[in-house]
Amino acid sequence: MQYSVIIPAWNEAAFIAETLKKVIIAMQTLDSAGEHRGELIVVDNNSSDGTAAVAREHGAQVVFEPINQIARARNRGASVATGDALVFLDADTTCSNRLLLEALNRLETQSVVGGGSLIAPDKPVSASAMRGLRFWNALSQKARLAAGCFLFCRRDAFDAVGGFSNRVYAGEEIFLSRGLKRWGRKYAMRFEILTVDPVTTSVRKLDWYSTPQLIRQTLLVMIPGAVFSRRLCGTWYDDKKHGRSQS
Repeated sequence: MQYSVIIPAWNEAAFIAETLKKVIIAMQTLDSAGEHRGELIVVDNNSSDGTAAVAREHGAQVVFEPINQIARARNRGASVATGDALVFLDADTTCSNRLLLEALNRLETQSVVGGGSLIAPDKPVSASAMRGLRFWNALSQKARLAAGCFLFCRRDAFDAVGGFSNRVYAGEEIFLSRGLKRWGRKYAMRFEILTVDPVTTSVRKLDWYSTPQLIRQTLLVMIPGAVFSRRLCGTWYDDKKHGRSQS
């Protein structure tokens, strides 16, 4: 199966090297086994650091998206992708070859339209943070909603539902999950959350924000229409490591 791994990145020079190393190993493992053939695309979402240079050093195809918006960056990567399957991976998230293979094998059965994965933190976190993560994983499985850090789908389904919504500044993966589920039902295809080798994602925002701040942000985006406001989705567009925000 031909597939494309798409990684959106804004000022991720400090994290993306590890992500690329892991996903390249996974892709090479699949290729050497004759399983699936893939391409690696990094979307430089108007970075001011060395993100693009790091991506090129690792052999990734780099494309540029000037408008700082996560959905637009993901869609820009998809616009140049040539794979029949799309795998969206965050720049601070790593996945194993076992998970990548499982996702592609599910798509190849023609009975799965797409899906996501359980997620795990990249370092020890507080008990309250761990409870929150477990709650998301349970909700993700129950409601069949993919986390944005890892989402895979058929290319034809992605195109049919219009890709990620450029109208929202957060939660674009939820909108896409719902759209893919609706499309899949027409063709008796499932949207699945995989439980093999959860992806490992950065929990750096726990260092940047207090627990009350993160809870407040979560509650804000649950307000109808809040995801259409960049201001209300502030924690998705803060660049604490460089002391600024996207604009």
